[in-house]
Amino acid sequence: MASVSIRNVYKAFGSVEIIHGVSVEIEDHEFVVLVGPSGCGKSTLLRMIAGLEKITGGDIAIGDRVVNMVPPKERDIAMVFQNYALYPHMTVYKNMAFSMTLAKADAGEIDRRVREAAGILGLSDYLERFPRQLSGGQRQRVAMGRAIVRNPQVFLFDEPLSNLDAKLRVQMRTEIKLLHQRLHSTSIYVTHDQVEAMTMADKIVVMRDGYVEQAGTPLELYDHPVNRFVGGFIGSPAMNFLPGRIARNGTGAAVIADDGTRLPLSPDHPGEDGRPVDYGVRPSDLVLDLETTDAMADPAGASAALAKVPVAVADGGIDAVVDVVEPTGADTYVFGKIAGLEVCAMFNERHPLQPGQPIRLKPKVERVHLFDRQTGAHL
Repeated sequence: MASVSIRNVYKAFGSVEIIHGVSVEIEDHEFVVLVGPSGCGKSTLLRMIAGLEKITGGDIAIGDRVVNMVPPKERDIAMVFQNYALYPHMTVYKNMAFSMTLAKADAGEIDRRVREAAGILGLSDYLERFPRQLSGGQRQRVAMGRAIVRNPQVFLFDEPLSNLDAKLRVQMRTEIKLLHQRLHSTSIYVTHDQVEAMTMADKIVVMRDGYVEQAGTPLELYDHPVNRFVGGFIGSPAMNFLPGRIARNGTGAAVIADDGTRLPLSPDHPGEDGRPVDYGVRPSDLVLDLETTDAMADPAGASAALAKVPVAVADGGIDAVVDVVEPTGADTYVFGKIAGLEVCAMFNERHPLQPGQPIRLKPKVERVHLFDRQTGAHL
């Protein structure tokens, strides 16, 4: 296996530049996921590594060799595509053996490698079948087996699971990760699904509009996003954002939302008084205040409860009204409004909440993020 070095790489189609000086270091044996919204340049970057797109500027090195001018077949990489790219007239065995057959490898070595890869991927009983006789997940395993047989320095995956159903995607991403660990391979994986990125990657590279926004481990990006884009893109459900201004006094700090709602803030959180910010809090970091919520739910005591604890109270709670409740089994997503904006809270407990019900939410202030309103940078 080998490292991959992407150094100040540019890509333009005519006068339109779509990759803007990207630099990424991928270590030997590392599983790196390129993630970002559609059109951010991640697949184009992967195709440049593979040699399927020419580089406009910069260098790409695989191991110690710069491969800018090296043809794809000489780069010692294997690519797994979204649409499987299997030959329909060939059996599973012949599909997996195809690259080695073209290279005129020894027939015994071809057979050994194909059967070894088939054993790893659970395809031993399907070697004489044709692609049309296989399920989508089995076809994707054949595509991966074809890559394994080549024993390349680098595996490239271009959204390989997007054609599969939700349950099979979960199963296949586990299998790909296990395969990576077994082969000790260097893998570069492209997806727009940040859940895939979080669960599979050793390192995530977040891209937007042809730039790298942030690169790091999944938990680094989740806990310490460098800007609002990364904070909102990494994490499911997405981070809630509420615009406001920092307010400091002798007893503490808060963010005052545009409608006057007071959003709790740790006193030692950076940011000067009056600075315009976006208040970011993840759904899992909003805690339901059961005592106050129960009082609000009591028709006889609701008015008194609301009068006693108005919006933006000093105890760090924020009033909201439930719009939609979405139980998923393990978790419950509750959508409502704070400061006139929709927010999501995620609870592990099963609370009997109903649409229209007033509730009190308490943010975990130590996990609140502030982003500069103008630049989006994390404070």
